[in-house]
Amino acid sequence: MVLAKSKKNEGLGNTLMNDRFGKGKGSDNRKTSSLMRTNHTTGEQYLINDKKDAAWVKMRSVTEQGALDEFLATAELAGTDFTAEKVNNVKIIHTDQKNPYLLSSTEERAVLGKHREHRNRLTVPRRPHWDAKTTREQLDIREREALVQWRRGLAELQENNDLLMTPFERNIEVWRQLWRVIERSDIIVQIVDARNPLLFRSEDLEHYVKAVDAKKENLLLINKADMMSTKQRKAWGKYLREAGITYKFFSAQLAKELNEAREDEEYSSDEEPAFSSRQAEKANAENEDEDEEDAAEEQGESSGNQADEDEDTQILTVEELEEIFLRYAPSDREADTKLQVGLVGYPNVGKSSTINALIGAKKVSVSSTPGKTKHFQTIHLSERVVLCDCPGLVFPNFATTKADLVTQGVLPIDQMREHTGPVGLVAQRIPKPFLEAIYGIKIHTRPIEEGGTGVPTGEELLRAYAIARGFQTQGLGQPDEARASRYVLKDYVNGKLLFVHPPPGIEDGNEFNEELYDEAHLPERRRGAFIAATEALTLGGDEDSLASEFVGLPQGPKSKNLDKNFFTPKNVRGHANMPFNYKYSEQGSVAGGAKALSGRKARTVVALENGLDPKEVQVGSSKKHFKGGQRDGKHRKTRRTAPKMED
Repeated sequence: MVLAKSKKNEGLGNTLMNDRFGKGKGSDNRKTSSLMRTNHTTGEQYLINDKKDAAWVKMRSVTEQGALDEFLATAELAGTDFTAEKVNNVKIIHTDQKNPYLLSSTEERAVLGKHREHRNRLTVPRRPHWDAKTTREQLDIREREALVQWRRGLAELQENNDLLMTPFERNIEVWRQLWRVIERSDIIVQIVDARNPLLFRSEDLEHYVKAVDAKKENLLLINKADMMSTKQRKAWGKYLREAGITYKFFSAQLAKELNEAREDEEYSSDEEPAFSSRQAEKANAENEDEDEEDAAEEQGESSGNQADEDEDTQILTVEELEEIFLRYAPSDREADTKLQVGLVGYPNVGKSSTINALIGAKKVSVSSTPGKTKHFQTIHLSERVVLCDCPGLVFPNFATTKADLVTQGVLPIDQMREHTGPVGLVAQRIPKPFLEAIYGIKIHTRPIEEGGTGVPTGEELLRAYAIARGFQTQGLGQPDEARASRYVLKDYVNGKLLFVHPPPGIEDGNEFNEELYDEAHLPERRRGAFIAATEALTLGGDEDSLASEFVGLPQGPKSKNLDKNFFTPKNVRGHANMPFNYKYSEQGSVAGGAKALSGRKARTVVALENGLDPKEVQVGSSKKHFKGGQRDGKHRKTRRTAPKMED
């Protein structure tokens, strides 16, 4: 029997309506936390609940959203409503068999040309004008409207020009932190990664700083400069000088090692600071290049030009960097006022590590996960300088592929959904012998005659790495390429696999990085194998011989078959010296290869010796079982013996 429905129960729809409009129990509390919204079409007013999120929830960095999430977030910022309607016009887009994750050289040049054409339209959101009379609610509405207009402009730029844009910050709380840093600081320092400075630089941010106050200064701090060779620093320095960009080279890692060396108990004051092996190699390389340039230059212009060149390409120490900050301080700054230095940069470019190196102690937490710093921080560097640390911001910029963003560390590696594209870029940029030497693996590539290019693909690299490390998929036992890709990509982002993008005007990236792939950049235990593999590539022992210019390529099945048909002597036939049954005959017995005959072979031998048909010959006895009637549950078996053949 069905029980009667209680009149006190309410359906889900009524419960949601009561919760929205503040009816029922606890309605007084809900009304105080609700917001009034107006439908501009009908003029109807209604209430919605105001979300009370924690501070850490509001400060979460949002750099990538789906189409629906982005639409809902934009509607929430604008404070507007929408109505979902069913659309019947469905368009099916067909895709071909081309790899959608990477671009060809022609396509990449075309995309870069479009980037140069529209780069002036890449902007950062401006904070609306406000003064002492502006209320908090009014400023909040203005800031949300400004962010909505900014996001709409970028969306139109991307859609109308068929451009791929990097994931950029969409959370208004993070942008508010940047606005506070710009308004408070005297110098805005953009910290960028030395391996690709232009990707991490926001040109419009420098214009915004000057628009806020013309007395404010901009500085581009190229971190991780120890990963660059002296030749590469000179090339980048020349480009930045001609572009009118104020820059300096810095290495938080080298500064950290120097601080640790100073704090070492065994360090004596009468000795020079003990640099790391990497610093020594850099210093030796710089000294050699300087000697070569001094020999090539004329005596009259060697002094002044060489000093400027050294200043432009040298890696600054902590003390020199602090002096640079004070050099760009405003002239009208009061003597007792500390210089405010704002630090801005992408996540994972080493911003927190730079602060740690500057203050000489770990005052800011450092993590390999992008976006660790979430709030505005003020750190007193000295009696004259105060550092203002801004949360990691992803500025809008153009990108060629999402695979490139993963290799640059903009997108988290652990959250990537496709790994063949990023690893394919690594395989294209890092030479195959260096990959094999640094990992101790053998990469099997497709031969050129079968469609190979001589450069390993991402799948070939991952398969070799997974097999060498024992990574297998669960159940199937196949090489786990997805797991291997995370290790390879993290080595690339951390600099174990090193590639520095050349400045505009230099197109050959492999030639620009050829100095980075020698035995000096390998671990000690890998250097011997790399030298042996390099020597094995040459066909002749003399380096000056012509044979050393050629490298033997691996042969495929087609080449092996072709060589076999070409080099095999013609009209060669095999000859039988003895019959097939010689080892069963008296001849075979004499040779010591006697073996008892049985079955078909025995009948064949008897038939050949007597000139009979093998089917008519029966040798020995054979047993045949026939299925007969059953007696006492058993089968009755009949045994027949074939008569022996008389001679």
